[in-house]
Amino acid sequence: MEINLSELRKLLSKRTNEIERSVEGTGFLAKTVIGVGTFLLDNEGDMDLLSAKQLVIFDRFIKPLLNVHHR
Repeated sequence: MEINLSELRKLLSKRTNEIERSVEGTGFLAKTVIGVGTFLLDNEGDMDLLSAKQLVIFDRFIKPLLNVHHR
């Protein structure tokens, strides 16, 4: 899967409220999701570098928010 790094950067910098809403009641922390996203940005979106746990966080919280189109 190829990640749109520009959209990921925007999600992590301007749409953190959406991340916070997505983790409510799940037992996950927004800062953990943001950490996984930041790790991906730092590594140019290389999904192969994610651990199994990071991949679960990406699939559950980041991926759905990247697929939502915002203006």
